Amino acid sequence: MSFVSPSQLKEQIIEGKELAVVDVRSGGAFAGAHLLYAISIPLANLELEFRHLIPRLETPIVLCDDASGLVDIAVVRLTEFGYTQVNILDGGIEAWEKGGYEIFSGVNVPSKAFGEFVEHKYGTPRLPAEEIKAKLDAGENIVILDSRPMKEFTSMSIPGGICCPGAELAYRISDAVDDPQTLVVVNCAGRTRSIIGAQSLINAGIPNPVVALENGTMGWHLAGYGLDHGQVRRAPNVTKNGLERSRKMADTVAKRFGVEKVSSADLERFRTQTSEITLFVLDVRSPEEYIAGHLPGSRSAPGGQLVQATDEYVGVRHARLILVDDTGVRATMTASWLIQMGWDNVYVLDGGLTQSGLEVGPEQREVLGLGNLDVQLVEASVLNELITQENAVVIDLADSLEFRAGHIPGAVRASRSGLENVLGKLAGDDVTAILTSADGVLAKFAAAEESHRDDLTVYVLDGGIDAWTAAGYALESGDDPAAGELSEDVWYRPYEQTDAIEEAMHAYLTWEVALVEQIERDGTTRFRHFDPS
Repeated sequence: MSFVSPSQLKEQIIEGKELAVVDVRSGGAFAGAHLLYAISIPLANLELEFRHLIPRLETPIVLCDDASGLVDIAVVRLTEFGYTQVNILDGGIEAWEKGGYEIFSGVNVPSKAFGEFVEHKYGTPRLPAEEIKAKLDAGENIVILDSRPMKEFTSMSIPGGICCPGAELAYRISDAVDDPQTLVVVNCAGRTRSIIGAQSLINAGIPNPVVALENGTMGWHLAGYGLDHGQVRRAPNVTKNGLERSRKMADTVAKRFGVEKVSSADLERFRTQTSEITLFVLDVRSPEEYIAGHLPGSRSAPGGQLVQATDEYVGVRHARLILVDDTGVRATMTASWLIQMGWDNVYVLDGGLTQSGLEVGPEQREVLGLGNLDVQLVEASVLNELITQENAVVIDLADSLEFRAGHIPGAVRASRSGLENVLGKLAGDDVTAILTSADGVLAKFAAAEESHRDDLTVYVLDGGIDAWTAAGYALESGDDPAAGELSEDVWYRPYEQTDAIEEAMHAYLTWEVALVEQIERDGTTRFRHFDPS
């Protein structure tokens, strides 16, 4: 372990070699201020997320925090797990800012800045909510395609809109819109996926007029129009003719942006080089398609989300990315955007899912150190009996948003780092403490850290909240006011705020637009503009 100065880190970022800059503070602190290309892996989730985002043990890593000492703990853990090049940003983000370098707020900033770059460079057409609403009221020929995943679409959507996530747009457009005169409106919650989605269809060369809904569903809400909730309208399945047309469009895009294909033999060769260069094999289809059958060793990364939030899927700058799907269309469209974002080693696997031996089921993530834990487990049925007793306390290690969405009735919320204080208040009262988390894994780590206690017994709900709901038991929603940190542990989207929602929306949209100037000041992005050809 060694210290890296801000100027040295700046040089490493510009140099363009493999590098992982990891901020180990809470998600909320990260969203408040961070380096542009830092990824967020809170110390509390280190074992759960690190190997997934940074799989190669030899990866050069620079950890940063706010000089709070979190990086010191992270270094010890990562070294024990076998990472060999773990360094610390000397002085943390404060030293970075004092060095005259840019500090960014928000999340998924590189991707969001890229969306603003695309609109600025390509002049992606857009219309405000008022004009779209007027056209709809006048009965004009319009289709609204929402480029977000179904979960977000179901939460809120433009009335009459159809869910067609980003990488699906060019793939499904020929079957979703059969009249070349139809105005195609692409929206998301804010700006990025609206812009990228609309420009995707323009790049693909569809004959229809295409516009982005300016400021997405937030712009629609701020204009005073109602949103739908609970809808599940999907774009139609792809027909034989639709597939043929989408493949032709993808071929055009591949030529313009230099998308390269690799064979299965190439992929196997790449796998033998993973001690030298990090490899990510990313399945850009929908999560449901991935679960039904995927290439062994691949990860689920739906194309639209991969572009929208690249740092949530790939934690190593300048790694090698192999994109996989069943037809080549979605992988090609996604690759074209990653290339424009500045990724050099991006390839599409030729005939990605034509071979036999596909795996079925959800993605399996490696959790560091999980096999070494020794904790006491209880089944959901046992916990259901325990919570009727006055001396049983369920402590949920979920973040504040997850806790609000659903938790075991009567549970209290605590962070991993704050658990010792919470348990200390229970000691001596003949209390049984049961820890839980989404799947129970985080709770196991937290319980193991409290195994030294002899003043009370700590159990873990086996399988966590997932097992509780699978057993048929109910959850309740709402915040735990006593836990605090409601705006500090994670980042809250404007529409997840409990008050001043419209103000938060205005501030967010203003922030997105301003990213173009900020990334120019930062000077480390490698966004690429391709002239039409």
